Amino acid sequence: MRITDTSDLWWKTAVIYCLDVETFMDWNDDGTGDFEGLAHRMDYLHELGITCLWLMPFYPTPDLDDGYDVSDFYGIDGRLGNHGDFVEMIRMAKDRGIRVIVDLVVNHTSDQHPWFLEARSSRDNPYRDYYVWRDKPARGKADIVFPDQESSVWELDKKTNQFYLHHFYKFQPDLNVTNPKVRDEVAKIMGFWLQLGVSGFRVDAVPFLIDETGVLKPEDALADPLDFLKSIRAFLGRRSGDSVMLGEANLSRPEQVKYFGGKDGDGLTMQFDFITMQNLYLSLAREDPRPLEKALKSRPIVAVESQWANFVRNHDELTLDKLTDEEREEVFAAFGPEKHMQVYGRGIIRRLPTMLQGDPRRIRMVYSLLFSLPGTPVLFYGEEIGMGERLEAGDRKSVRTPMQWTNGVNGGFSNAPESTLPSPVVEDGYSPEHVNASEQRHDPESLLHFMRVLIERYRASAEMGWGQYTAVKQGARSVLVHTLVGAEGRMVALHNFSGTPAAVTFTLEDVDRDDQLVDLLVDGRVIELDDSGTATIAMDGYGYRWLRVIRPTGKRLG
Repeated sequence: MRITDTSDLWWKTAVIYCLDVETFMDWNDDGTGDFEGLAHRMDYLHELGITCLWLMPFYPTPDLDDGYDVSDFYGIDGRLGNHGDFVEMIRMAKDRGIRVIVDLVVNHTSDQHPWFLEARSSRDNPYRDYYVWRDKPARGKADIVFPDQESSVWELDKKTNQFYLHHFYKFQPDLNVTNPKVRDEVAKIMGFWLQLGVSGFRVDAVPFLIDETGVLKPEDALADPLDFLKSIRAFLGRRSGDSVMLGEANLSRPEQVKYFGGKDGDGLTMQFDFITMQNLYLSLAREDPRPLEKALKSRPIVAVESQWANFVRNHDELTLDKLTDEEREEVFAAFGPEKHMQVYGRGIIRRLPTMLQGDPRRIRMVYSLLFSLPGTPVLFYGEEIGMGERLEAGDRKSVRTPMQWTNGVNGGFSNAPESTLPSPVVEDGYSPEHVNASEQRHDPESLLHFMRVLIERYRASAEMGWGQYTAVKQGARSVLVHTLVGAEGRMVALHNFSGTPAAVTFTLEDVDRDDQLVDLLVDGRVIELDDSGTATIAMDGYGYRWLRVIRPTGKRLG
C-alpha cells in the first residue's frame, strides 16, 4: 500500500455521517437544534468512529422545504447560530479527525432570495437572467420532481407576466447556469465555505444543476453542460486539493461515468449509487442476493480518484425509480405495503428498522453488508441506534425527526415545549423510551456498539474502500459471498439474506497452502482452508461474516 492511498484520497476509506443541525441537538432549549449543540455532541460522533460529517442546509431560509429553499448562500440561519458557532464546530471536528462537508444547493434558490426579488421586479433588471423565463410554458412533459405537489415546472409571475422555471416547488425558481455570472456566483459560494474550513460539498440534484431547459438562444447554451461540473471541480482543486464533490445524481450507469468525468475522473469526486441501493431492497424483499449482485456487476470502471457512496437510507424518500414497475411493487409489498408509507409513486418514507419489523438479526446483516460493499459508507443520523420514523409527519419529514439522545422529554433533544420543535419525536415502539443513544452507549449488545465495531473494522481494512470486488460462486442461493482485494490484502464477506441457516462452501483462488481466514466480526476464530483453497462456513439465518485472509509470513493483524 502506498502512503498516498489513504491520506491523499481520504474519501476512499471515509465513513460519512449526514445530519440536519436543526434536528440533532438543541443546546439553548429554544426548540431548534443549533451549532452549539452539534459541537457538544462531537465527542459522540468521534466515539462512533465517523470521519466525515455531512451537514444538510443550514443557510437562511423561509423553511418551506426543510432548508433547501435558500435565501442567502453565504449566511447561517439565525435559529441555528452564527458564523462564529460554525467555525468553532469546524475546529472541534478537525481536532477529532472529522472532516465536514456541506450541502451545495445551487440548482435553485428560494423565491425570497434577493436575486429573485430583483429579477421579478422588472424584465430589464440585471438579475433577470439569473433565472429562466418564458412568455409561454414549453410544450412537452418536463421532469416534475414532486408530481403530487406540482402540476407544471413553469409558474406565472404576474408582475412581469412571464413564466419562470422550477423543477422543484414553485417557491424554488431554477438558476440559469448558462449565465456566466451565475457560474461565477457558484464558485464564490464554494470558495467562501472552503475558506471557513469545509472539506467539500454534497452537490444537490446534480442533473438539474447542469440542465439547460429554457435556453432559447443557441449562443447561450454551454458547449457541454458537464464542462460546468468539471470547471467547479477544477476550482475546488485549486482552492483545496483534498476536498470532494459528492454528487446526488440518480442516473443510468453510462450517465454516471460521464458525471464522474470519464477516465480522467475530473467531474464529481463521488456519487451515491442509487442503482445498487434500490437493488439491495429488491434482494431483501426476495431474500435473494442476485439483484444486488447484478447491480454491483453493472458498475462501470471509473478513475482511481472516483468513488461510489453506498447507503441504506438517506434524508429523502427511499426512491425505487430505477426498478421496473413489477420490482417496485415487490419492494412496496415487503416494506411499505400501506399507501401512507409511500410517496410520489416511487418511494417509501420509512426507516430500515421498521421496514424489517425490528428484527435485530436482519438489521445487523444489512449494515454489515453496507460496510463490506466496495465504496464509501454513508449513514443518516439515528441509523446507528435504530431510530424509526413518524409516518404522520408525511413525505420526507417522516424520517427527519429529532435525534433521540435519552429516554427523557423530547428524547433529550430539547427541553422546550414539543410544539416548538421542528417535528415531534418518534412514538410507539421506536420512541426514545425504547431507542436512545444514552442507554445504548452502556449496552455492549446494542446496535450502537455493533456499529462502532463495524466502523472500527472497516477503517482497519483499506481493501474495502480501495479493493477490487468479485462475487464468489457457491451453492447457497440466499447467501452473497464476495471478496475485496487491494494492495493491503484480501477480505471475504458472507451475508445470508434469508432467515434460514445455510452451509456455504466456497473456493478462493491464488491462496497459499498455509493461508487462514480470521473472523473479524463474530468470534475472531481462525478458519482453515484446505489444499485447494476451499472452506465451509455455517451461516445463521440472516448471518454475516467478515473474513480476512492472513498469510503466515504476512504482517497484518487478524
